[in-house]
Amino acid sequence: QVQLVESGGGLVQAGGSLRLSCAASGLTFNTYAMGWFRQAPGKEREFVAAISRSGGSTLYADAVKGRFTISRDNAKNTVYLQMNSLKPEDTAVYYCAADYTVLPLRRRAVEYDAWGQGTQVTVSS
Repeated sequence: QVQLVESGGGLVQAGGSLRLSCAASGLTFNTYAMGWFRQAPGKEREFVAAISRSGGSTLYADAVKGRFTISRDNAKNTVYLQMNSLKPEDTAVYYCAADYTVLPLRRRAVEYDAWGQGTQVTVSS
């Protein structure tokens, strides 16, 4: 059974940083591209970032480019999202997801095969 468990969310002031982690089990981790999505209250789930199986390719939403960094450690079956220069509009529940694909990396949530439960990130102004 595939399990994705996010951690690292919390409350931070604008301009601050957080690092999210997503630990995967029940799948061959290095055969999945991984993504981060977020969903704010009353809004649709939106793409944040994705990383290829090897970690050699990444993709970002324009809203986070230059501020967020996605990475992975295949030895630890974990994907990370380093979030810097946080803004109040980054407030959302953040989800990690697994996509059984090679390339290209994908932005659409429906393309992803497994999801975590989410972790809340709140950025105060």
